[in-house]
Amino acid sequence: MKTVTVQSQTPIIEKQAKLSVFKRMWKNRTLLLMCMPAIIFFAIFAYLPMPGLYLAFVNYDYSLGIFNSAFVGLDNFRFLVMTGDLWKLTFNTIAYNLAFIVLGNFLQIAVAIMLNELTSKWFKKVSQTIMFLPHFISAVLIGLLAYNILSYDYGVLNSFLKMIGMDPVQTYSNPAIWPYIIVITFLWQSTGYGSIVYFAAIMGLDKSILEAAEIDGANAFQRIRHIIIPWLKPTFIILLLFSLGGVLKGNFGLFYNLVGANNTMLYPTTDIIETYVFRTLMTNFNFSLGSAVSLYQSVFGFLIVIIANWIVKKVSPENSLF
Repeated sequence: MKTVTVQSQTPIIEKQAKLSVFKRMWKNRTLLLMCMPAIIFFAIFAYLPMPGLYLAFVNYDYSLGIFNSAFVGLDNFRFLVMTGDLWKLTFNTIAYNLAFIVLGNFLQIAVAIMLNELTSKWFKKVSQTIMFLPHFISAVLIGLLAYNILSYDYGVLNSFLKMIGMDPVQTYSNPAIWPYIIVITFLWQSTGYGSIVYFAAIMGLDKSILEAAEIDGANAFQRIRHIIIPWLKPTFIILLLFSLGGVLKGNFGLFYNLVGANNTMLYPTTDIIETYVFRTLMTNFNFSLGSAVSLYQSVFGFLIVIIANWIVKKVSPENSLF
């Protein structure tokens, strides 16, 4: 009986696998080159400044620099907790972002479905353009528009109230109404862009499915409920996970330009983490406290994404990020 010796092919396979990685990179070199600007951008502005996180654990002295300043450990975080600022800022930031996420996604999905139901292509394009325009308006212009509407002396709102015999409203000294103003302004600016994302997802749905449902007697509401909304589920989950990652990152431009830099009367309901960090850096010149808040913000947001993705993976594994 003849014995045949079979030699192990593992080293050859591993070598081929290693080579195949470079071959794939060379094969996709055009796509990689297209990605390079984004990779370079994140490398310079997101990863290169990472050593600056050490600033949160020192009492920063300009003359000594970051790494020669006195190490204070968690004292900066302890100060934020003891003063109560951290909890107030966290509550305001999370509350606003949850309102933005819940109301924003609801309106965006509703608008996308309504656009899909329109039969006139001309009216559909005009509607998309009109709703998309606020996305390109800068926060500075939005702040000016809001001031021209809400100003006590010259605002459109108070001019109208005086015209009909009512007393003017002191908007910029009443913190209770500002959560509504900020949420409405955000929705006005962002709904158009978000609705186009959902509308693009609806466009990927096979129209023959909707036509078959219509032939079987399904009305518009039934088609939306049983076909379109389930189809939008993966898009909604992905956008939700991305949004939850920034649940502690407020829209600084919107808050700063709407409320103003020094209106302390509105701080109880409008002060978020970003505006606090800005004041500590530009007004109090306390870089250590600002860095401590930013680090807390990033770690908390990262944990929320991990937990949310874990929940999604348990409920709907095919829609999780990782």
